[in-house]
Amino acid sequence: MRAAIYRGPGEIAVEEVPRPEIESPTDAIVRVTHTAVCGSDLWFYRGQSDREEGSRVGHEPMGIVEEVGDDVRSVEPGDRVFAPFVISCGRCEFCRKGLHTSCVNGDSWGGDNGGGQGEYVRATEADGTLVRVPDRHADDEDTLEAILPLTDVMGTGHHAAVSAGVSEGDSCIVVGDGAVGLCGVLAARRLGAERIIAMGHHEDRLELAESFGATETIAARGQDAVDAADDLTNGGANHVLECVGAASAMETAIDVCRPGGTVGYVGVPHGVDDSGLDVFSLFGDNIALNGGVAPVRAYADELLADVLQGTLDPSPIFTKTVDLDGVPEGYRAMDEREAIKVLVKL
Repeated sequence: MRAAIYRGPGEIAVEEVPRPEIESPTDAIVRVTHTAVCGSDLWFYRGQSDREEGSRVGHEPMGIVEEVGDDVRSVEPGDRVFAPFVISCGRCEFCRKGLHTSCVNGDSWGGDNGGGQGEYVRATEADGTLVRVPDRHADDEDTLEAILPLTDVMGTGHHAAVSAGVSEGDSCIVVGDGAVGLCGVLAARRLGAERIIAMGHHEDRLELAESFGATETIAARGQDAVDAADDLTNGGANHVLECVGAASAMETAIDVCRPGGTVGYVGVPHGVDDSGLDVFSLFGDNIALNGGVAPVRAYADELLADVLQGTLDPSPIFTKTVDLDGVPEGYRAMDEREAIKVLVKL
């Protein structure tokens, strides 16, 4: 089969690799029809995080089940499915409490499992991982493109809102105008927030945030962004979603959080190790910090229900579409901020 391969900073290649096969009775093989390039992929693409050269990439698969192991009960060949960005069993202590990203039987989509940006993947825990799309929606392209963000960014934005404690009638600030931040706006609106302030520095993305439900936007960064947020909220918001994953964004999120409030963070915290986290600001203002890597499988069923009934549509985050051969171009476009998120159709 063919799959996208990391060949070093700034270099993605599409190459022939061994196709995954059933190895365990809990396995399923999925023929990928849709996937995506993630903002988190840019960290290794830019050489800002370590990744083995020659490794398969991608972690947002959707497709058709081709084959299942003897113990698989939830899906069968021919089913349309999508899968979260990590594999989880659904039965261990952590999966049962909704923390699928800490699954003791967890696995990734890379390596011998195929790579999410490739023609086939193996789900080593099919029953706990794969989410079946009802047959009546299985070939509706618009619906499938609305479902695909549930593999990662929509669930991650939702985790930010949940972690920040957003509920009916609340005011919140969303730090970040990438795909996760935009999905955070959608999630805050879905949870009933009355006032949603989207913060970023790309006017086109902030316009999309407004269409997603942001009531106000701030096009600034650093102290200018903090000052603007303070002016709008008279001293900060009780609920702040940090959706970037950089030390500067975390600092901004803490600075715009009202005393006694909560920062829900889901961005992989790059740079925080080097510069440290201002714990004294959290301590002095009794600000809670809550979140982490999003257990998107825990949210997949409820978010899918909303997509299928037409009340949730994150698909506008896809601003460029490529085929498998176009994956290297997709990385370049996202790296150069020409696309918010790239859809890959195989």
